[in-house]
Amino acid sequence: MSRKKKKRIRWGRVFGALILSSIFMVGLYTIYQYIEGKINVLNEPLKKVEGKHTFNGAKTKNNLDAVNVLLLGSDSRGEKQARTDTIMIAHYNPQNNAFKLISFMRDMRVNFPEHGQQKLNAAFSFGGPELLRQTIKENFNLDIHYYTIVDFEGFEKAVDLLVPNGIEVDVPYEMSYGIGMTINEGKQRLNGKELLGYVRFRHDRLSDFGRIQRQQEVISKLKEEALDTQSIIKLPELVGLLNKYLDTNIDSSTLMAIGKDLLTNNSSNVETLRIPKDSSFEIKRYKGLGEVLEVDFDQNKEALSTFLEGHGTVQREE
Repeated sequence: MSRKKKKRIRWGRVFGALILSSIFMVGLYTIYQYIEGKINVLNEPLKKVEGKHTFNGAKTKNNLDAVNVLLLGSDSRGEKQARTDTIMIAHYNPQNNAFKLISFMRDMRVNFPEHGQQKLNAAFSFGGPELLRQTIKENFNLDIHYYTIVDFEGFEKAVDLLVPNGIEVDVPYEMSYGIGMTINEGKQRLNGKELLGYVRFRHDRLSDFGRIQRQQEVISKLKEEALDTQSIIKLPELVGLLNKYLDTNIDSSTLMAIGKDLLTNNSSNVETLRIPKDSSFEIKRYKGLGEVLEVDFDQNKEALSTFLEGHGTVQREE
């Protein structure tokens, strides 16, 4: 398999990190079969995808350990100091096939190692995914093993490739401001570009809370749709998208193992949690930071632990 020259990717405001990474994961078992000889276009296994950032994630002991993947969307428009538009963690436990998503609110006031008090989404601009990993560990006591960043163009292309008929959503009201398009109210199927606008839209009564709710809705539906789309003739193009748009430090064997389990698992449910949880924060304003979420960290660390251990209920925000 010939190597493509690395291209410098210009990061844009994006929700794609979450969805594109998940689409790749659910299709990777089929890619594995494809590589093994069902199609002869590729004749060797995927090599490790080298991340562009330093990342000292926690090490797993064996392939039965649960893994946490930091999913990021950059708010950069070409500038060096980029903030993250989306901060999520995908949790996968191979022992019970549990796939869970945790959304972190960007405006939480947290402590950065060696940087003091800042909004959570500023960590990426100060120190990339590694500082964000350290910050989440320090404030929420959660280990992260890998990171993934994908730009918005990759999200659009992956959705249109794997689910060409789009995803059905019920749009609660017209959306247009700040997303470069108009999405009308009502139940309809949205393509890749429209879905990106749908999950990026912030100017509603719930502000960023509504955006996170839509993110979690879309990733759950995309997982279901992608599992039904196992068209092997699309795989060479999917591999090309992976190489072009994905910046990650996940090795291909781990991706394939997760993809295989997700494909063969009968349950299509994706459990979700938002941090901070309800009634565990206040909205305050600080000079130099503006409006922030002042969080009760003890409550949220307990909520995270309960959620990941599988003993609690799924938190769904209205």
